[in-house]
Amino acid sequence: MSTHTQLAVIGGGPAGLRAAEVAASAGLQVTLFDAKPSVGRKFLVAGKGGLNLTHGESFDRFITRYSGPAQPAETWEKLIAGFDPAALREWAAGLGVETFQATSGRVYPKALKAAPLLRRWIERLRGLGVRFEMNHRLTSLAPGNPYQLGFSNGTTAAADSVILALGGGSWTKTGSDGAWQEIFEKLGISQNPLAPANCGWEHEWSPEVLAAAEGKPLKNIHVSVGDQTVIGELMVTRYGLEGGAIYQLGATLRAMPEPALAIDFKPTFTHEQLVAKMESVRRDFLTEARVRWKLSDPAHAILSRHTWTDAASLAREAKHCVIGLTKPRPIDEAISSAGGVCWNEIDANLMLKKLPGIFVAGEMIDWEAPTGGYLMQGCFATATRAAKSAVEWISR
Repeated sequence: MSTHTQLAVIGGGPAGLRAAEVAASAGLQVTLFDAKPSVGRKFLVAGKGGLNLTHGESFDRFITRYSGPAQPAETWEKLIAGFDPAALREWAAGLGVETFQATSGRVYPKALKAAPLLRRWIERLRGLGVRFEMNHRLTSLAPGNPYQLGFSNGTTAAADSVILALGGGSWTKTGSDGAWQEIFEKLGISQNPLAPANCGWEHEWSPEVLAAAEGKPLKNIHVSVGDQTVIGELMVTRYGLEGGAIYQLGATLRAMPEPALAIDFKPTFTHEQLVAKMESVRRDFLTEARVRWKLSDPAHAILSRHTWTDAASLAREAKHCVIGLTKPRPIDEAISSAGGVCWNEIDANLMLKKLPGIFVAGEMIDWEAPTGGYLMQGCFATATRAAKSAVEWISR
């Protein structure tokens, strides 16, 4: 069986669905192919945490959240400007899904669920005439006019233009397994290896630290790696550390030959102020500090790795506690992945320079961002750009 379509969208995650929506709304005949029996599987997994759609911080701050090697200047300023957080909230409202901004700045659907939004989104796509072809895993892509697509179920398809939104390498059970990299390698498209992003990092704790701290959060802390400092939380886990603070530092940690971070357990106090709070203490320094500095259980447990004989040394450690890390957790445990198609392989319209008429969107491009709504916004923004570009390409 072979089919022909004006635009083939490969991948049924947020980027693929958004690309299909934009293109179909412009009047294109769109067929969306996905390897799984249904679309939006990773979207639904993200919804278990409330579905953080975007973030309400200022535009200037927002665009600094995106990173990746060799990105052209102003890449994300232009991409996000083409479909910004306000536009995403307006889009959700158009589906009858009201959103709200939490005190953290994160934006969620009021129902804190992904399924209702996904159902309405699919209904809209069907209403626009988008054809869904499930259980179609892409295995080959042959240049031509039209392009020829091959799938693992033995079917083929032809398309005047193609948008690839095949995801990264995290949460493979949802279909995001990075298998597309082999196809790109055969086509001579440069790519960087997929790596875990927004994930925990490993550190071997002593049994004593784990007994007192495992599963407990370190709140209101500053975490530093080199000259980069973030404010957030960490969780002590059996394998090491997890949490938003370390997610933000992942790219920097991966670039270090010997990754390590430093925690300031008491960022609102100076070293001198902490020492002054100890007053005339001459022994049991850590026991006294637990009360006088109001140390949390995990902070106290981590500081107990050493024996303290004076308040000044303990205060220095509380302000700059270095924890060495061995490696990130496996990519399949990560919330997202770094690596993917190199930016020098695509133009400003997200079209592959070596394969005119083929566009890429979402996490398969080599970019990363921390959790907080930036990942979803990035997928929507790149998909919007790719789809508009494909519409223009076909119209020419």
